[in-house]
Amino acid sequence: MAAHGPLRSLDERLGRALTSPSGPGAALLPSPAAEFFADLGNMTVALPVLAAVVGWVAWRERGAGAGAGAGAARRWLPPLAAAVAMAAVPALVAPAKALIDRPGPPGPLADGSGFYPSGHAATAAVAYGAALLLLRPYLGRPQHPQHPRHRALRRVLVAVVALLNLAVGAGLVRRGYHWPLDVVGSWCLSGCLLGALWLVLRRTRR
Repeated sequence: MAAHGPLRSLDERLGRALTSPSGPGAALLPSPAAEFFADLGNMTVALPVLAAVVGWVAWRERGAGAGAGAGAARRWLPPLAAAVAMAAVPALVAPAKALIDRPGPPGPLADGSGFYPSGHAATAAVAYGAALLLLRPYLGRPQHPQHPRHRALRRVLVAVVALLNLAVGAGLVRRGYHWPLDVVGSWCLSGCLLGALWLVLRRTRR
């Protein structure tokens, strides 16, 4: 679909319109802001965020799981599963890029190929999404996990992470680093990884 499918021409027209200095993208997302958001998908930015959350959750669970046998092992599964989900991003994205070998949009990387799916978009989605899933049980006091204020906080953080990823995708397209479908494809892949992580966390926290 991204390389030769019927949506390719529409995707490339949209991408060119968004990268044009006189197009709507310039007014909606100026280049400096687009570059800033695109950089949030770098491994050097997103990975430390997830690593900090993984480390904090592991530290919290270390005391809770002391001497608990099999229960202690289960408590280590959430941070381990998040790390595995993050490691799966380059393991899946790199072969897909090589297989599809899609040329890039007009821009700073126009001479390259292998742009589908976007590694930056997948990195941001999985890193920030996994961090949110790990933190979710700790958002609120344990004795009142379903308090309306705590539920509202969770919804706000979900919205923040979703908007952050939209901004990363928009920045990547606006700066000419990716076509729109490159970003959408990464979001689909990331959704599968985060869905699998959510299932693991749900089972281990019962």
